[in-house]
Amino acid sequence: MRLTLTEFVTLDGVYQGPGGPEEDTDGGFAHGGWVVPFFEDTLGGFIHGVFGQADAFLFGRRTYDIFAQAWPKSTDPADPVARALNTLPKYVASRTLDRADWHHTTVLGGDVAAEVATLKQQPGRELQIHGSGALAQTLFDAGLIDLVRLIVFPVVLGSGTRLFAPGRTPSRFRLADLTSTPTGVSVQTLELAGAPEYGSMEVE
Repeated sequence: MRLTLTEFVTLDGVYQGPGGPEEDTDGGFAHGGWVVPFFEDTLGGFIHGVFGQADAFLFGRRTYDIFAQAWPKSTDPADPVARALNTLPKYVASRTLDRADWHHTTVLGGDVAAEVATLKQQPGRELQIHGSGALAQTLFDAGLIDLVRLIVFPVVLGSGTRLFAPGRTPSRFRLADLTSTPTGVSVQTLELAGAPEYGSMEVE
């Protein structure tokens, strides 16, 4: 399976608390729910398509807890997101979680990078990470993420936890697809393409 990351980010790279004011207030973050004014049918259709490509999911502890509280309550068989999340295998990376009650969930509590590398050897389409920014950065530095769907919202928050924070492994991507929505959200599909390349723009 390919390991893919789908992440909501602001123009200044913040991924913290996209879905609601109380979702993630770490560090006094007071801007939760910043995706809501921009969400509409075009973006919703894209998200549905992404979930339709999943054969398994991988979460960090915080994202898992948020999803596990909400999605088991959604039982509409016509909802592609709920159907995928509630029926497909799920893995949560945590050294503190003793058990996971959400159906088809396995806790990864050891060497997460090694365990995820093993999961990637299983047959299938995509092992998908949604949110889970801290876990995503760890796996990115380990060279395990194959594709990033970066969903960029036209808002600057000025504070909050950022994806690709300082210290990340220098990397280059190839743009595989680029779309936008009526509310100004850009959706970049990026495939890992190796190390950065450098040059010079000297004026002759």
